Amino acid sequence: MRSSRKRLFTSEAVCMGHPDKICDQISDAVLDAIMAKDPCGRVACETMVKTGMAIVAGEITTSCYVEIPDIVRQTIKEIGYTHADMGFDYETCAVLTAIQRQSEDIALGVNENKKKCKDIGAGDQGIVFGYACHETPELMPMPIMLARKLVNRAAEMRQTGKIPYLRPDGKSQLSIEYENNIPVRIDTVILSLQHNPDVNLKKMKEELIEKIIRPILPKALVNSDLKIMINPTGRFVLGGPYADCGLTGRKVVVDTYGSMGTHGGGAFSGKDPTKVDRSGSYAARYAAKNIVAAGLADRCEVQIAYAIGIPQPVAVDVETFGTAHIPESTIIELVKKYFDFTPIGMINHLKLRRPIYKQTARYGHFGLNNPDYTWEKTDKAALLKKEAGL
Repeated sequence: MRSSRKRLFTSEAVCMGHPDKICDQISDAVLDAIMAKDPCGRVACETMVKTGMAIVAGEITTSCYVEIPDIVRQTIKEIGYTHADMGFDYETCAVLTAIQRQSEDIALGVNENKKKCKDIGAGDQGIVFGYACHETPELMPMPIMLARKLVNRAAEMRQTGKIPYLRPDGKSQLSIEYENNIPVRIDTVILSLQHNPDVNLKKMKEELIEKIIRPILPKALVNSDLKIMINPTGRFVLGGPYADCGLTGRKVVVDTYGSMGTHGGGAFSGKDPTKVDRSGSYAARYAAKNIVAAGLADRCEVQIAYAIGIPQPVAVDVETFGTAHIPESTIIELVKKYFDFTPIGMINHLKLRRPIYKQTARYGHFGLNNPDYTWEKTDKAALLKKEAGL
């Protein structure tokens, strides 16, 4: 966000039962199952869901065996599609697979010593970005952070039975007014949640406002002009794969910074950490967050570019949107000195060869206080601050 004028900025998030998010979770559940048994396995797993059907396809090279249909059904069950009256459920859906080994041509560039898991080139060419800012305690943009908290709270209310008529599908959207790049007011909240057919819509709206929306919104940013829209069409019974086809990797903006930061185009879910779309994006967030936490800049975006088969990035850049407290050239030098953006460097430092990925597809990849989210640590902030002389 570069403009200093007064403006509205909007971000959205989706519930774990959204068709695209179902696919992300299934793809990452397959990845987790393989990482648990074969940390050096190569996984590029895609999923599609539609009424009564889940299709898992891709390229997997591994020394272990996992029962993909069981993984698919368990994931769908955990999400909450447990009854046939939703048009999709874990017990009756068909599970089709189309899996083959990773292309030998691609493997040439990323082959490693299997015993030591080292000497990895980038799994593909590509550009990745990481972003951080001072808008929230999590150093995330406020619109996406609040939008995500709304859908995660909706899931909590549904799963704990505190709002028993909710179903798994849904979306949130927030528009926040900025003045001189500072959030000053929440303008509009949209919350669309799937529900049972017999619910009283008026009572539901009141309950969703009191139990989900009000507890999440910062009181200092709420005034009488706040607009709240609950299920704007009035009814949301048909949802999930019954109503919409889902695909892995279609929620890349939801998965990152809600359009506040730049996106390189590569999805995360279903990809093992040799794929820099994922590991590079996590490492770029790690660098950007530490830069902001160290006070080197109030906003920071780190860009990394890769060539397939080459370990070292072909380019690293830092953009601070005019908020840097030291020269940007110095920040770039510090980033290159103290952050290893090679695939093996990122994998080892961030401990990425673990079964930690399904939760990222479910609750969000960034901004969570979770020990598994090693890329969210600010353990290099003190060093950067000292080196910068601040």
